[in-house]
Formats: sequence, C-alpha cells, structure tokens
Amino acid sequence: MATKVFINLPVKNLDNSKQFFQDLGFSFNPLFTDEKAGCMVVSESIFVMLLTENYFKTFIDKEICDARLSTEVLIALDAESADEVKQFVTKAESLGGTIYAPAKDHGFMYQHSFADLDGHKWEIAYVDMSQFTQS
Repeated sequence: MATKVFINLPVKNLDNSKQFFQDLGFSFNPLFTDEKAGCMVVSESIFVMLLTENYFKTFIDKEICDARLSTEVLIALDAESADEVKQFVTKAESLGGTIYAPAKDHGFMYQHSFADLDGHKWEIAYVDMSQFTQS
C-alpha cells in the first residue's frame, strides 16, 4: 500500500514556479530539488514534483499537455476555513495565477479555484464536517 503521493507537473520555468509556490507558503525539500526538479511539500505524505519540461519528457512517451489549453489534472487541497480558501486564492491571483472559475458555496463546502503559472488547475476547498452526522 502506498504511503506517499507524488504529483508530477511539467513547468516552463522552474525558478518562477518555485517562487510562486514558496510565496503561497509551500516549502521545498532540498534533497529532491535541483536545476531540473523542485520537490514541493504539501504535507508529510503529499509532494508535488515541479519538473522542467525537458526532464518531465524523460518519464513519458507522449507530448506534454498544454495546461493553458486543456485540463490534464485538477489538484484539490483542503483548507481550515472558507476564509482560508478566499485568502489563498486571492494570494495566488496576486502572484500571477489566474482564476478560472467563480467561488462556489454549497453550504457544507466552500471551494474556489485558480490556475498556476503553467496553467495547472488547483482547487482549494473547506468542508464543514459538523454538517454531517456521525454514526
């Protein structure tokens, strides 16, 4: 059984992408970060490998999807509150990310989305677990 998740994303400019995510509050594991890759720490068990496009191509047998034109993945992360969702997405936009969908309030869940510098789509969501009955 897997114990860690590594999401691999191609990026056009590794330094710019690392700076974008550092400014959003993420750190990078220096053991797995070099001129070809940045290992972004999301949690103890979740990591996002930002890989230069040339390095990313060494792992695949097809062309890289242009995330600005097509959606290849939607990465969803949880938040502690609806306010945290709002603040995170607002900060992402101020750092050069783009909002691609309006915020959605479902009562029990608040979510909002942005695309990073390379067009990869991220969704931040708060789920109010108190609205679910425990059995």
